[in-house]
Amino acid sequence: MIAGFRIVASAVAYRLRNLEMFNMAAAVSIACALRLSIFDIVMRALFAFVLNALAYLNNDYIDVQIDLQSPDKDNSKARFLAEHLKAAFWAQIALLGVLVAFAVLYDRGLFVAIVLGAGVCWWYSAQLKHRPFLDVLAMIVWGVGMPMPGVPLDHPVGIAMAIQLGLFSGVFETIQVLRDADEDAKEGVRTTAVVLGKPRTKLLARMLMLSVTAYAALYMQPWAAAMTLIALVIPFPDTDIERYWTRVKLVYGISWLMICAWVFFYGQRAGLLG
Repeated sequence: MIAGFRIVASAVAYRLRNLEMFNMAAAVSIACALRLSIFDIVMRALFAFVLNALAYLNNDYIDVQIDLQSPDKDNSKARFLAEHLKAAFWAQIALLGVLVAFAVLYDRGLFVAIVLGAGVCWWYSAQLKHRPFLDVLAMIVWGVGMPMPGVPLDHPVGIAMAIQLGLFSGVFETIQVLRDADEDAKEGVRTTAVVLGKPRTKLLARMLMLSVTAYAALYMQPWAAAMTLIALVIPFPDTDIERYWTRVKLVYGISWLMICAWVFFYGQRAGLLG
């Protein structure tokens, strides 16, 4: 049991240090924008935290052998996980049990987040991240599912906000597979970027960026949509893609804050929240 707690804590701490648990912040931001009660926001934030812990632990569990050989990963964390795989397995079962109990007792709509978030994450880590085109599609679905803890299913505007985040996620995944294309090709891993090649993958990223802007303009907020256009004019380099990725994230982050503020201040007045 102690090993399981340590593994979960290590997975969460690693993601927090690397600023990777934005899905939890996204779920909370939707709940706040929808003006849910404080109690509801807190409960949904707790659910989102457990969901993120499960998703990232599952990713570490499946990729443990790869992480052991990677110079960019925390080798001590991966080594401890490899030595306690049974504890890691049961820790995932325990986290899943908490999520299911939460959904049954608090809001059965949270099962959507379990399936689209944890379920798709497991499928992606086990198979889909090595499947061209399905890797990007899976991350779009995952990008919708992970913020869903913050969305009561009777709030269509909240669902629309989650879809916007899913489109963001599709752009991020396309940039990520492009960043890793050379390494993946050497290892014989067939991702979207490896199959399409870099020029066409860049074109795909631009097309997804256009879908982000079009969706924001049609269903979200025009000024936020205009903000997303900046991502289209940022030069797409052949090197230092990590910095480019960070810039796109910054642009979309500002756009997201604009959407949340618009829903919070004007959603009721515009009739979006019923």
